[in-house]
Amino acid sequence: QVEVVQVGGGLVQPGGSLKLSCAATGYYLEITTMGWYRQHPGKQRELVAVIKNDGTIDYQDSVKDRFTISLNNAKNAVFLQMNSLKPEDTAVYYCNAHIRTPITQTREYWGQGTQVTVSS
Repeated sequence: QVEVVQVGGGLVQPGGSLKLSCAATGYYLEITTMGWYRQHPGKQRELVAVIKNDGTIDYQDSVKDRFTISLNNAKNAVFLQMNSLKPEDTAVYYCNAHIRTPITQTREYWGQGTQVTVSS
């Protein structure tokens, strides 16, 4: 059974840093993309950053130059380094991955979500 498990998050002061981590577990054939989304209260989930297995990276404009997405060498874990955090970055952050298994076509998997709160 494939799962996407994330760790990290918490409370940080404005201007501070946090790092989120996420790993795909279980038996699968291919991970095509891994990324991070966030959801503000009462709002729809939005893309923060995504990295494809060809190395292509996209960021939401509001986090460019502050957040960095990266993969481990095995390309089965994704990280989000968040610097210069602002109160408007406060949200629940979700890891996302598109994974193909021996019995399914590529489908989307979500982590359990983690709260990031930026406040003094």
